[in-house]
Amino acid sequence: MGKKVTVVGAGYYGATTAQRLAEYDIFDTVVLTDILEGRPEGLALDLNQSRPIEGFETKVVGVGGGSYDGTEGSDIVIVTAGLPRKPGMSRMDLLGTNAKIVREVSGKIAEKSPDAVVIVVSNPLDEMTTLAAEATGFPRERVFGQAGILDTARFTHFVAEELGVKIASVKTLTLGSHGDTMVPVPSQCTVDGKPLADVLPQEKIDELVTRTRNGGAEVNNLLKTGSAFYAPSAAAARMAKAVAEDSGAVFPVCAWLTGQYGISDVYLGVEAELGAGGVRKVVETKLTDDELAGLQAAADAVKSKAASLNEL
Repeated sequence: MGKKVTVVGAGYYGATTAQRLAEYDIFDTVVLTDILEGRPEGLALDLNQSRPIEGFETKVVGVGGGSYDGTEGSDIVIVTAGLPRKPGMSRMDLLGTNAKIVREVSGKIAEKSPDAVVIVVSNPLDEMTTLAAEATGFPRERVFGQAGILDTARFTHFVAEELGVKIASVKTLTLGSHGDTMVPVPSQCTVDGKPLADVLPQEKIDELVTRTRNGGAEVNNLLKTGSAFYAPSAAAARMAKAVAEDSGAVFPVCAWLTGQYGISDVYLGVEAELGAGGVRKVVETKLTDDELAGLQAAADAVKSKAASLNEL
């Protein structure tokens, strides 16, 4: 206890993330802030009234009207602000609009919480993480993005459903960009300790890989309005928990690369060890030649888009 975490954006994603963080009962305060007046305050009041039922002491504070008063000195800030995808939209369609939002939010974070660890979840994820790092001026290890945990969870779910086995028996991994250049890593996937290729034909693995890449769009198309938030919020909250507890847990996240996999100077989805200062180190995973080529292609794509951020 004693730590403060701020969630920027009180939409479904932000509100559910705040709920998960509060129910962990490891923070003193969870602050939920939004440009809308009343919504974060109302959500905070509602969440606080659930404390006697769920048995947690963490206090939730809502701050509306675009104010960041009350967020000062946050140990962790999770940025969910930005427009969500609509059916038929790609994550890259959000680049221009969300760049302006993330740039403004990052400036306020730097002003109010200069020592914070920043976790970005706004889309397009890799580019917005790059922008947040540049706009805050924070060390790269203190700014990273959520994507790999979510994409990996989707892959795991699809494999478990296909085989009719327990979730706990499946281990999967996705790296690369949070988008079309996502790199699911079947060579590192197992079911009850057996390689995925031993329990599923390659055709079916390829089908599940494609479904994983399109996992967010599948949810969007079913919802019609809005986008996924249960699984994404679980991923973001779990990352914040690892930072708060200085746990050293290894997760696939969007981290700054400095030569790992032969890739430098780009934010990209890789496995990383998380602690109180953010990313402790990037953990390199053995990849096949095709998987490594996919990761390098993803890096090139992110670099290309990130180069245009200053023009937005």
